Parts: sequence; structure tokens; C-alpha cells
Amino acid sequence: MKNNEFDFLYYVYKNGLDGYRKIAQSTNISLGAISKLANKFKEIDALDEKGLTPKGIELLKPYKVDNAIIMAAGMSSRFVPLSLEMPKGLLKVKDEILIERQIKQLHEAGINDITLVLGYKKEMFFYLEKKYNVKIIINPEYNVKNNCETLYLARNILKNTYICSSDDYFTENVFDEYVYTSYYASIHVEEKSDEWYMIKNNKNEIIKVNKFGNDGDIMLGHVYWNHEFSEKFRELLIKHHELGDYDDSLWEQLFTDNIKKLPPMQVKTYPSDVIFEFDSLDELRRFDEKYVKNTPSKIINNICRLFNCSANEITDFKPIKEGLTNTSFIFKLNDKLYVYRHPGDGTENIINRKHEKKSLELAKKLNVDPTFIYMDEKEGWKVSEYVKNVRIPDYHNFEDTKRILKVLRELHEHNLTVDWEFLPWEEALKIEDLLNAKDPLTMRNFLPLKEKIAKLVEAVKGDGIEKRFCHCDTYAPNWMLTDNETILIDWEYSGNADPGCDLGAYIMDAMYEVEETEKFIGEYLQENNTPVAMFHHLAYVAIISYYWFVWALYRESCGAVMGESLHNWHTMAEKYSTYLVEKYLK
Repeated sequence: MKNNEFDFLYYVYKNGLDGYRKIAQSTNISLGAISKLANKFKEIDALDEKGLTPKGIELLKPYKVDNAIIMAAGMSSRFVPLSLEMPKGLLKVKDEILIERQIKQLHEAGINDITLVLGYKKEMFFYLEKKYNVKIIINPEYNVKNNCETLYLARNILKNTYICSSDDYFTENVFDEYVYTSYYASIHVEEKSDEWYMIKNNKNEIIKVNKFGNDGDIMLGHVYWNHEFSEKFRELLIKHHELGDYDDSLWEQLFTDNIKKLPPMQVKTYPSDVIFEFDSLDELRRFDEKYVKNTPSKIINNICRLFNCSANEITDFKPIKEGLTNTSFIFKLNDKLYVYRHPGDGTENIINRKHEKKSLELAKKLNVDPTFIYMDEKEGWKVSEYVKNVRIPDYHNFEDTKRILKVLRELHEHNLTVDWEFLPWEEALKIEDLLNAKDPLTMRNFLPLKEKIAKLVEAVKGDGIEKRFCHCDTYAPNWMLTDNETILIDWEYSGNADPGCDLGAYIMDAMYEVEETEKFIGEYLQENNTPVAMFHHLAYVAIISYYWFVWALYRESCGAVMGESLHNWHTMAEKYSTYLVEKYLK
């Protein structure tokens, strides 16, 4: 069937045979062509005076939309702070929940077979299953893979399928019961942006996609795949899932790299006021004034109470790459930038926020962390000043090393003690209990390592190294270096502890060889560099590495992504414990 034949039949299917001129105006087909098409379909009994006959409807059957997939697995980190509290698709915009509005529009178009692919805060979507009779697929790797994985999980239901994003807002219903060919929705822009621009041929088919541009049709909104396209793209999803080379990619990247191998996909351009995607709270505020006056966010309310300001005064939200323990973002208030720290899931079991707050107050008094403003000890959120033009230390730059060690030496030489402790060995045992409660097999493979660490813990007892107020999480990302300042942030694990914890955490993440470590420890100890002190601090490299390894196992059990850190910290615990036990304790 040709495109104009489909357009004619589909119009008559929806509206009846209500006058050739009206059909011509609505379909952009000439009046003469409409007359010819009508005669053609009447001759084959597909059309009568009332509209389509059963035979006419049968002609449309290959183009009937089978189903829709709504992707709702991602966190939408650019949409902080709202995305920290709920998935973006569940936001209420213009008094309607985004994903519910989209589901209802699909239903209105006659598409009732709808599947949601969920990941981040998935349980918040479960009510939709009963309310709208949708199906659910869970993407357990939403936090480590991009939406190629989402579509791979839905690969077996790809047919004549709409591919939708849960956070799109359509001012009018963009869905149809029958669709002629595959397309990507778009609006035309005449401005420079970082969007993906579709280059098309004279058949309106996408032949290339450019990231960034100045003028053209950008990828925005929903997509439609016909059977032919779905079949070919499913083959790509399976192939590259096995290879893993698109795990971090959007499906559009896989499409872009294989355009010539895939069936044609057209560009379907909509007016600019039809399709909306909100990449930030500031963009949403421009669309829905409700979010200017009263943003429904506990986080925003926290900031308002702290600074005695209104929600509309807080702007320019930008996510900071998620830390290993928490998630943070930058915001602007009165032309000044601040950082808001949002506690990570599961951290309430391993961090005493009351103690952390006392440590932050002490660190600010000592001018080790002058950025601290406020922390809520019950909920764990924190606000700090934003410091511009900072960098983290280079593990292999000895000038940076000396700056770090100077701060640590001064911190320890204050001879401060607090009434709470950080005991890495004991804390590791407590975390092991949490892990064993989830899966008793988790720690079984690490018993030989645990035994070596236990020997080192016993060996350093009573050797004269006194506890001090320590940070205990001194890896490079917790340092901020400027031309004039060396700042140590994030005091969650601080307490009365062995100074070896501070040296060991830095060495652990730097993955120094023993020779480098001895030079590092020697610079710290200076005139106190004795064989006993050297062994003590070497032992603590292994001890603290073991703690952080067990900690990383627990964080992954809570859904966090530890990446290489888990392996690296296990490596350091194993390397140093083996070296010290074999050299000194046999």
C-alpha cells in the first residue's frame, strides 16, 4: 500500500466519508487524487458511501499498532532534586501525572497493550498495573546500563510498537491506532543546542544523526517501529547485549551506528508546542508555574527552611556525579552556589549521622573543612558552600602528597579525641552481619583474607600508637585543592580512630606498591619513623582496605554501583595482608 492510500483509508476509518474536499484538506492529498482513491477502493469493495467496509478495515490490518513500551527505568539525574525523591515519570505536570497522562492517551488511541520497563524506585509505579492494566518488566541493571538494556529486556514484544519515555508531555494526543511506517518524533529548531539532529533524504527518511547542531529536526518524544524495523533492531539488541559494547549507550546510538543496515525510519515533525521534555526543574518551572511558587519537594522545603527563602529563589540545579555513599547537587541562591548532599539508600545502617554532624562542626572549627553550613542529623542531608576551581589530588604527584600529609599531620597533632570511635575491624564485622542476613554465602570465599586481617589487628594492639580524631575516608575525591587551600570534606566515617586509617584509606585508593607506601608513610612520620610505626601503618593499609571492601559489598547489596573500587580495595587488602603476614608474622 502506498502512503497516500494509507492516509486516505485511515482518515475515512476515523472520520467516515465526510466530503472529498475536507479529506483533501486534512490529508494534504489533492482533491483529484482523493476522488481517484475513493473510486479505486469502491471498485474493490473496500469503501462504500458510509465509509470503510470490513474489507477496507482488513487492508489497514498490517499497519495496526500492536502495543506500546514505556521506558521508565532511569533515575533522570539531571532532574535533581525532584528525581531523588521520585521517578520523573510520576511527577504531576499541569495537574496530571506524566506517565498516567501518556497511558490514557494511548488508551484513547485504541492501544491497550502497554508494558512499562521499570528500574529506579520501581515499586512507586506498581499501582499502575492494577489501575490501567499495564504489564511490567523490571530492569535490575538500570543503574549500570543505559536504555539499550531496557529495550533488550522488552525485545520479545517488539512488533508494531510505540517506544515511549515516561517523562514526555504531549499537549495533544500524538498516538494513532494505525501507523504507516517507522518514525521518530521531532520538532524543528532554529537554534544551537546539544540535541541530536536528524538528517533526512528527499523521502523524509533519516540517513544520519548529528549530535549538536544549529538548525534542524531534533529527536524529541516518542518513536514508532513497524514489524520490519522491530525484527532487525531486535537482532542488533541481542548481538550487542552479548558483546556489551552498548551497555552505556542510548538505543539511539545503536540506531545511529547502524542506519544503513536497518529499514527506513522517517522523521515526523510536530509543532513546537506539542512535545515537551523537561531536562531540569528550571525547564519544568517555565512550563508549569506551580513549580515556581510551590515545588512539591521535601528537599526544596529543607533548603527554604534553612535559608528562610521561597522555592522560586532556588535555581540552577546541577547534579554532581554520584558519590559512593550519597548523591549531591549544586544549586544557586542569591547569586551564590551551594551543595546539597542527599543520603544514599542503606546508609542509615552504617553511618551515625549525629556523630557526623559533630565531626563536621569540629572540622570547620579546625578550618579543615570550612565549607560546612548545616546538617540534619535525623535525615542525613547536608548543605555546604560550593568552592570553585578545585581539583582532587594526583596520587602520583608528590607535591600533592605533601599537601595532604601536612593536613593529616596537623589534624592528628591537635591530640583531639571525641566520644565516638571508628574501629575498622569491628565495623567490618558488623557489616558482615548485615551481609550474612541478606545472603549467608557472600563472605564465604573471603575467609582466608579475613584470617590474615585478624592476625594484623592482633599484631598492632598495644604498640603505642594512640588514637586521634580522624577522618577515615581520605581517598582523593574527598579532597578539594585550590591554589591556597587544602580542604577535606565528607566526615561520615570520622571518629576517634587509629591514624593509620587516614593514611591507609588514601594509600588504598591510590593502589601504591609497598615501596611507594613506605615513602608516603615516612613523609608522614618524619622524625617518628620507627620500625614499629612503619609496620603499624602498613598493617592499617590492609585493615582499612578490608573494611572498605566489605563496605562496598554491602553498598552493592543495597543497589549502589561500586565499579572498580570493590575489586581494587579487595586487591589492596589481599596484597598488603599477604605481604605483612609472610614477612613479619610467620
